[in-house]
This record gives sequence, structure tokens and C-alpha cells, in this order.
Amino acid sequence: MSFQPNPVIAQQKSRPMSRRPLTVATFSALALSMALGTAAQAADWSDTSLSWRYGTKFAEPYEGNDISKNILNFSHVSGFKYGTNFFSIDALFSDSKDPSGPDGKSGAQEVYAVYRNTLDIGKIMNKDLKVGVAKGFGITSGFDFNTKTDAGYNSKKRMLVLGPTVMFDVPGFLNVSLLALWESNAPCNDYTNTCVSRYSYKVHPMLTAAWGIPIGNSAFSFEGYANLIAPKGKDEFGAQTKTEINIDAQIMADVGKLFWDKPGTFKAGIEYQYWKNKFGNDANGPAGSGAFAKTPMVRVEYHF
Repeated sequence: MSFQPNPVIAQQKSRPMSRRPLTVATFSALALSMALGTAAQAADWSDTSLSWRYGTKFAEPYEGNDISKNILNFSHVSGFKYGTNFFSIDALFSDSKDPSGPDGKSGAQEVYAVYRNTLDIGKIMNKDLKVGVAKGFGITSGFDFNTKTDAGYNSKKRMLVLGPTVMFDVPGFLNVSLLALWESNAPCNDYTNTCVSRYSYKVHPMLTAAWGIPIGNSAFSFEGYANLIAPKGKDEFGAQTKTEINIDAQIMADVGKLFWDKPGTFKAGIEYQYWKNKFGNDANGPAGSGAFAKTPMVRVEYHF
């Protein structure tokens, strides 16, 4: 994703803006229905949570820094006979520094959904495939899907992913995947009153890790994810994209375990996100400092 607030967008195949993107409320309802359908499938184990996080140092390409956001999240992860399912949906609410329209009076709203399915090859073959520090191997597939109402881009990202995964033998979990990404977008620009037809980037790889590791026998854990995304060719405006680095790490305290003898029910902690060349935009180019976010956050979670 990228946004360039200049007439170059008019050079793309475009159409007069006749409608707004799918609303946040409508998309939230659709995505939540999908999540509940996933949760209803037979599972050996599952964990469902609601969370809130907040920070004041978010950044957006071409918009700048020091954007405040409240983010509500619904997540569900479950294990079944042959692997795992993961679904997460964020509802993001920006302040007016990331405006919802040219008047700049209200903040943008976004919904971002992620689904991943990992098939465990060892479970499918009924064999122990442990090798060294790797306890298993899998195939991961899934999608990312977003809609955002903002002044300059109004993202409608669609992305499919597929690739191998290594599950490491650590306390908790550590999974590392090498995924091929098929990504497209169809932005609308409120300033020029034009929409770009859906544009597909070049298929490109992402090296990604996700982890949740307890810190000794304490009530604390180290959790998060990291993505290293290769350039995806030229964007819809003809600019060359850059290698993208997105690291989101958390130190979480199991408050339920500490105070109520109910481990795993309520967590609170701090989170930090490092995001360079956001959406493939060059942080040293026209996108400016908004393409390089360094964001501390507070986070609370309720698991049920």
C-alpha cells in the first residue's frame, strides 16, 4: 500500500468516485461471522480473546507521525487433528492526524483481518519429524483482508499467502514461515476524486515468525511477530517498492494468575512496533517519515 497525493493517480485507469468503500461496521460483522464459523469447527483445543491497545506514535506514509490510535482486536486460535487455525481482526480508530476525509475533522477507521491455517505434515503422515531444534514442519495458507476509510488512499487490500513453516522446540511456541504473497489493492483518493482499478503487485516472499514464550516460571511472557517482506515490484503509481520490516513485540503479565488464581484469563502489558518502509514505501523517499513507525503501546487482553 502507498499513497501519493498528487495528480499521478489520474494517469492510472480510474473511474469517478461513486461510492465509499465497504464500511467498517459492515466489514466487522462479516469478518466476525467468519471467525465464529471457524471457532465452531471441531477442535482439540482453542483460545479466544478480546484485546485493546493504544499508542500515540503511529505513523502513516504521506500523513506523518504522532498519530494516536485505539485498536480493538478479536482473535481465535485452535488446534485440530492435522494442524492449527488462527483468525484475528483489528478495528483501528485514528485521531484526526490520520483524517477520514479532506476536511480533516475526524480520524480514519480501518478493519484488518488475518486468517492462517497450518497443516502439520508429521500429523498428516503420523510420523515424528523432529530434527534438531525443529519439532515439526507444516504448510501454511491463508489471507489478509482490509478496508480503511481515510482521506488519501481508502485501502482495500486483498492478499493470499502460501508456504512452508518450521515449528521450533521451545517453551510455548515459535513458528517461522517462508510465504509467497499474492497482494492487490484498489485505492480511492478523496483529494482527486478518483479510484484506481484493482492493481496486483508482483508475487513476492515474506519471511515471518510468530512466538509466545513464557519467561521462566513467572507470570510473564514474551510474545509477538516479525515480518521481513521483499519488494513487490512497482506500486500502482509506478514507484519502486522497498524491503519492508515489521516487528511487533510484547511483554505480557498474566494478571489473572498473579491476583485471582485464574491463569490465562486476563493479561496486561507493553507492546512495541518497529515498522520500516511501511507498506513497501521508501522511508527516505516521498512517503517521508510516516513510512517509518516506532510505536510503544499499552495492551490488555481478556481470554474466554
